Amino acid sequence: MLLNRRRLLSALLVAVAALAAVVLAEVLRTVVFAVTVAYVLYPVRKRLVGRGVSRRIACVVTTVVAFVAAVLLVVPLLYVLYRRRAALIEILGQIPDVVPISVGGFELAIELAPYVAAAEVWVRQVALAVAAAAPRLVLELVVFTFLVYGILYRPGAVGTAVFGVLPPEYHDIATRLHERTRETLYSIYVLQAATAAATFVLAFAVFWALGYGSPVLLAVIAAVLQFVPVIGPSVLVVSLAAGDLLVGETGRAIAALALGLVVVSFVPDAVIRTQLADWTGRISPGLYFVGFVGGILTLGAVGLIVGPLVVSLLLEVIDMLSERDDAPGPTGDAGSSRE
Repeated sequence: MLLNRRRLLSALLVAVAALAAVVLAEVLRTVVFAVTVAYVLYPVRKRLVGRGVSRRIACVVTTVVAFVAAVLLVVPLLYVLYRRRAALIEILGQIPDVVPISVGGFELAIELAPYVAAAEVWVRQVALAVAAAAPRLVLELVVFTFLVYGILYRPGAVGTAVFGVLPPEYHDIATRLHERTRETLYSIYVLQAATAAATFVLAFAVFWALGYGSPVLLAVIAAVLQFVPVIGPSVLVVSLAAGDLLVGETGRAIAALALGLVVVSFVPDAVIRTQLADWTGRISPGLYFVGFVGGILTLGAVGLIVGPLVVSLLLEVIDMLSERDDAPGPTGDAGSSRE
């Protein structure tokens, strides 16, 4: 009877979760974002409570941290796309309309004007879309804040539900998936955010020293690109160097490649990631890249988090399947208990 009840509750949990995903489809990305952020910030809330702070105050403080982090993550990007769109278009305007290439006596002219014009139109469209979506973004931010507070206030509700429908002999599976989820989310949020912050500071210094226009704008772009695994801000550095070569700034192009690839692309990874190596989530950069790209293409912005997380959980399940279980099975234990 107990097993049947657990099966029924498990099926009911899956059905209700699927129904909630359909009903809340428009705010699903906000829900996923809030859940993962609360997952990462729970140790902060726990530490505050351990130091004598009341649970409600600890939840409020931690939620404020989440709110400020979300604003700092979103606002610079929106500022770049909307308020600094003129600077972006000016940077695109520096690209020549035609690039002549001479190879073995053959002259070839590559026309870049249509691509530059398309990029300028895209920047303008995105800026207008950001302005139109501002009220919706504010509403989603409110939903995000309430969700984070609610999850932090009752953090054991989901765990109690999961462990309640699982037989005791399977609790270790849920625990390992929980640990893997925590490691991966720390890797995505803490590690990536710290690396992006360091990238912004270093990129601003490099681009300002080299005399590029709008160094803050370029530094923000470099920091955002740090969330793209494997490629990272190196694509921005190479693009700036290529642009300098096209307009005859050979010296700055060489300096941009040398300083940019080392200081902007390599140093944050070598320093920050090394110091926070314990929070890497035990997932290789290649698989992380697969999860990142697949998540983005399938789910949109929320795929940045869900994609690598799903790949990491898949690896954990494979690890559990490959392990040899030498302990006595649950059947023997159950039989002895009945005896």
